Amino acid sequence: MITTKQRAVLRGLANTIDPVMQIGKEGLTENSLKQIDGLFEARELFKIKVLKNSDEDVRGLAQKLQKQTGCDIVQCIGNRLVVYRRSNKKNFKHIEI
Repeated sequence: MITTKQRAVLRGLANTIDPVMQIGKEGLTENSLKQIDGLFEARELFKIKVLKNSDEDVRGLAQKLQKQTGCDIVQCIGNRLVVYRRSNKKNFKHIEI
């Protein structure tokens, strides 16, 4: 769990990045969860865009994602999510928050 100050730092870092994943009408599938886990190992902070044809609410999707991957939801604005989870890799330059 991250604090509000840590969340503010992560929001500032997320301003300059573009979404690296899209979630469509299928929602969170096994394949998308595997891809998200891989993204967390490659980068600790990234954005997810929820497409307009998705049947799920963005906040509900964020809660599901948080439960299934153990990530922290940094920000939820419109149809975009900013998520963070510390990488388990060794010799990885971690985000200092």
